[in-house]
Amino acid sequence: MSTATTASVSTHILDTSIGRPAEGVAISLSARSGQGGEWVTLGGSATDADGRCKDLPALPEGTTHVRLDFETETYFDKKKQAEAQQDAPRVRDSGAFFPEVAITFAVTPGEHYHVPLLLNPFGYSVYRGS
Repeated sequence: MSTATTASVSTHILDTSIGRPAEGVAISLSARSGQGGEWVTLGGSATDADGRCKDLPALPEGTTHVRLDFETETYFDKKKQAEAQQDAPRVRDSGAFFPEVAITFAVTPGEHYHVPLLLNPFGYSVYRGS
């Protein structure tokens, strides 16, 4: 939750290759104060069955930039293993083209930032949601 002196962040992931939420993707949250500040890892979590990560750590006062790191390789590896067990048609990929996705953005105190990730094996897109 944001306050007058801090911002807050939430995210979710939609796997656009199947039109469903991406469950079990590990996410790490880092923050810094100022362009030259050092990144501090605040913690992380993983997406739930709805592709949402509801328990990201709070941002410290003075945060100006945030980075979300998504560990996508493990997600796509598990997905490929599940498809192989189901005799599903093979996807052309030989693994995750993007083994991780890092999204960095600026924040302003008092604002909430919902940053969804639209993901598929060969690309991704992000935007500021509501």
